[in-house]
Amino acid sequence: MKYLPFIFALFFLASCEKEIFIDLKEAETRLVIEGNMTNEQGAQTIKISKTVGFSAPNRFPAVSGASVTLSDGTGWSETLTETSAGTYQTSPITGQAGKTYTMTVVHEGKTYTAKSTMPAVVPLDDLRLEENIFGPPTAEPTYYVVPVFQDPSVFGNCYRFVQYLNDKKDNAYIIFNDNVNNGLINERPIFSQELEIKKGNKLTVEMRCIDKPIHDYFLALSQLTDGSGTTPANPTSNIAGGALGYFSAHTVQKITITVP
Repeated sequence: MKYLPFIFALFFLASCEKEIFIDLKEAETRLVIEGNMTNEQGAQTIKISKTVGFSAPNRFPAVSGASVTLSDGTGWSETLTETSAGTYQTSPITGQAGKTYTMTVVHEGKTYTAKSTMPAVVPLDDLRLEENIFGPPTAEPTYYVVPVFQDPSVFGNCYRFVQYLNDKKDNAYIIFNDNVNNGLINERPIFSQELEIKKGNKLTVEMRCIDKPIHDYFLALSQLTDGSGTTPANPTSNIAGGALGYFSAHTVQKITITVP
């Protein structure tokens, strides 16, 4: 789970006058929870792993044997089934916009809880391709995409976009809100250093309407991963109890095009 929502940064200090030795102590392991509840029909999934010590390989072991429950505050509640190591799923269900969902995880005597409200759907109307004129010249044109949607007049909408190029997921964290374009048609492009979109490529863009705590979490994560964050830290999780990660109730829309 390479891009799970937590950042561990180590800074090596150097001096031209003396050597500095750093005592590297093993940090206590913590649960990492990646929870999603969507409006797509199907099994809703919670993934649980744990951190490892500094000297251990950069692999995050799956956590089995946890008790995981989802509920919506209106009578629905379900204990998830562990379908594979560290992966817990509901029976097929469709999340509903406007409802607040609660996730509860119990593991080794500790309880972790989170709430997330699924926003209303903001329709993704189209994808507009623009030729990339920035950066060094390439042998053939490359493109970036502008998702076309009408932001509602009500202030406070937040969005996350996920791209797939030829079915390969882009791991960049692309986060929007309506602080500067409330009620307008979106004109902001999606940029990613990981993708080089060319003619003939298959491109899928997934638009997620997310609540503000999830927007803030992924915004902080994006700033830390691209180096623009001011201090190395874990993004503030919406999970109470000391776990890393997030629980997000969000809507999902997808458009797939072939670059002409």
